[in-house]
Amino acid sequence: MADDLDFDGYPAVFSPAHKQTLKDLMVLAWPVVLARIGIMTMGLTDAIVVGHYSSEELAYHSLAWAPSSVVLTTAVGLMMGVQVMTARMRGEGRYDEVGAVLRRGMIYSLKIGVVAMILLALIGPLLLPRLGFQDGLGEGAALPLMVFALSMPAYLISVAAQFFLEGLGKPKPGMWAMWIANIVNIGLNLLLVPDILGLGVHGAAASAWATFGARTALAIFLVIYILRQPEARAWGLFRKPKRDRAIEQEQIKVGLGAGASNFIEVGAFAAMTIVAGTISAQATAGWAIVINTSAIVFMLPMGLSSATAVLVGKAYGAGDHEGVKRAGWIGMGVVAALATLVGIIIWPTAHLITGAYSSDAAVLAIAAPALALATFFFVADAIQVVAAHANRSAGDVAMPTVMHFISYGLVMIPLGWFLAQTMGVNGLVWSVVVASLVSGVLLGVRFHIISKRAALTSHQA
Repeated sequence: MADDLDFDGYPAVFSPAHKQTLKDLMVLAWPVVLARIGIMTMGLTDAIVVGHYSSEELAYHSLAWAPSSVVLTTAVGLMMGVQVMTARMRGEGRYDEVGAVLRRGMIYSLKIGVVAMILLALIGPLLLPRLGFQDGLGEGAALPLMVFALSMPAYLISVAAQFFLEGLGKPKPGMWAMWIANIVNIGLNLLLVPDILGLGVHGAAASAWATFGARTALAIFLVIYILRQPEARAWGLFRKPKRDRAIEQEQIKVGLGAGASNFIEVGAFAAMTIVAGTISAQATAGWAIVINTSAIVFMLPMGLSSATAVLVGKAYGAGDHEGVKRAGWIGMGVVAALATLVGIIIWPTAHLITGAYSSDAAVLAIAAPALALATFFFVADAIQVVAAHANRSAGDVAMPTVMHFISYGLVMIPLGWFLAQTMGVNGLVWSVVVASLVSGVLLGVRFHIISKRAALTSHQA
């Protein structure tokens, strides 16, 4: 091991261990990245089909998606414990207990999914018309929101299954399942949004029904795939596990930390959508295009963050503290390089990208310059999400949540509201730039402290 370290105790840049970790990251990351891109491609398909059908319906869709995305992303974070604990079990060599992790995850997903469905379906339509949106946007978004709510249980079941496979180092089935679900979503959108079948539902509500169908198909496919695996019995999927309260509590704790962070971050972005809704329907549609495109880009660091979390979690479970440090920093370095490349590509082509969403000149005049500006936060946003996942997988659950609250709750929301008063949608984008920089710096420094502390403990032992 000493040959792989420089004078500061950090891995030598081109050491064999470093190269192996990079290889492992990329092998695991590319299917996860494609799976995460598949998630957002559903939203992209919805936005494009609905946007070309009607800019007004696109605004409805965006406002319905805002509260839905807050609840959904929070719930997905709550399931993060499935991925982390499965990877740790692998690191500890306890393959016969990974089934217990999934069984707990499935129970959590059903409970959380039903609660999320009820909250969104009952409370959302009551609040939207009372938030002061312009042009009747709140009333128009109520029905799509109710339909989105119905798909929550099925989607969270699929998330638990996908996280389980990724934790096992088997990300490809989840990738293929996601893209099959996208094919289902595209077909249903093309049929339902213009109401070709004459069902009496069109636009944003019809697109929400397409999402329901795709999510249900995704859950069914993944559950059947896992149950049919030859290793299913060896994993302990078909037997009731013995109670292990320490593992159960750790799985819940990791999920609570990730869920709280997701709630803060996505809630802040939903607040920006609400601010846009107080400006005009065109501003809301323009912001929807910017945030949807940025969210698709964000799936690249989300995929790499999951791959990094699996490698860090596996090393943490094995007691390999040098591996923890190595996996975290390599993950952050790779994602910074890729996010920079994506920003360089999107910045000069922003007008072409926004044109794919809508043909409304007023909307495009807002969206195109705002999307070009949004490329400024890609790198910082990418680093912060990878760093947050690396910290949690290394046992640091609470601090990433605190840092997300500082960055997105205390900085982005008030700054976005203030800048939007004079700069419109561009002001919202600038608030994201500042918040992402704050978050990236805080979480990067935190991982430096956590990984160095772990390495020193390992060396002393």
